[in-house]
Amino acid sequence: MAGHSANSAGRLLQLFRSGDVRTRRELQLVTGLSRSTLTSRVDDLLAGGYLVEDGQAGWGPGRPSTYLRFDDRTPTILTADLGATHGRLAVCDAAGNVLAEQRIESLIAHGPSKVLGRVRRQLARLLKATGRDPASVCGVGVGVPGPVAFDAGRVLRPPIMPGWENFPVADHLADGFGAPAFVENDANLMGLGEQRAIYPDVHSVLFVKVGTGIGAGFVLDGEVVRGADGAEGDIGHAKVPGSKDICACGAVGCLAAGSSGQAMARDLRARGRDATTCRDVVSLVQQGDSFAVQVVLEAGRSLGGVLATVVSMLNPAVLVIGGDIAHAHEHFLAGVRETLARETQPLASAHLVVAASALGDWAGTAGAAAMVRERIFSPDSVDEALERVLV
Repeated sequence: MAGHSANSAGRLLQLFRSGDVRTRRELQLVTGLSRSTLTSRVDDLLAGGYLVEDGQAGWGPGRPSTYLRFDDRTPTILTADLGATHGRLAVCDAAGNVLAEQRIESLIAHGPSKVLGRVRRQLARLLKATGRDPASVCGVGVGVPGPVAFDAGRVLRPPIMPGWENFPVADHLADGFGAPAFVENDANLMGLGEQRAIYPDVHSVLFVKVGTGIGAGFVLDGEVVRGADGAEGDIGHAKVPGSKDICACGAVGCLAAGSSGQAMARDLRARGRDATTCRDVVSLVQQGDSFAVQVVLEAGRSLGGVLATVVSMLNPAVLVIGGDIAHAHEHFLAGVRETLARETQPLASAHLVVAASALGDWAGTAGAAAMVRERIFSPDSVDEALERVLV
């Protein structure tokens, strides 16, 4: 095996993944490797199932070349995008194409054992429905509505996830499927999914999820920005001046206490509307309920006040609003834009694009698949896997 050098098998695989090379000949021209070294590396990648032969290049002088491509069709990725009240499960190939999916009611407050037990059972059923071999599962990705210690695969002090504190989520899922599992905050995953699918060439994307709670994810140069203690993006607990609302975390005046889907539903119930969830709020807005429209507009204005500071600090190129409230984006985004225009440092927002999530309910699934794909097929991960199996 080659080890983890600049020309290791794992690093050469990235050239095929990106489409920069398609044949051994092209690989040799790009890398300058000797024929014997290149043959060894490529043979390892073929034997490990990372590359497959894909026909022959056109005829010309000398022996024709064989096309090689990264095999993103055989490996299977399982994803679970879990919110406070519902979630979305999916079986994908390694390219991120969804092969089967299911929306589930997943009351996160029921605790990790019950919720993850159901996730495991339902994912196993979905996998069976696709006809795919369970041995093809290369990784599992899950998003949760709370702070995450990413490397440890555990949830940290989640305000709306009682019983999840320090639970080994990644280990629980890895044991269930015999493959590595990765856990990430749901807003981070949604931001990653949106960036990969909609804004692949954008330097900085700020994603804000507004559902039962409020969270944010920041993708810079294609990488999720994570804080030192997993508390990045937790803007739902930023304080709103003058607010007396009591938050689920126990504090007074948090943004989420007045502007989350849960808070909007509360305000609508106080006016006699039948609203329990964020989706109920959206439904009332879509029906033209004038008070619901006003509640959503005011919530957008409050969020815009907090985001004014965030935008002035980070100067993102794109601000995406997602989560359930994105379905009422016409009114909610109007409130956000109104406050941003008034309170943001002008240079930071001069070219800012503010948009509703283009992926909608699929953003978390897309992000979870991308997270697994990029971890499993990273150069170091590929080299380590080849060292284990090719001995």
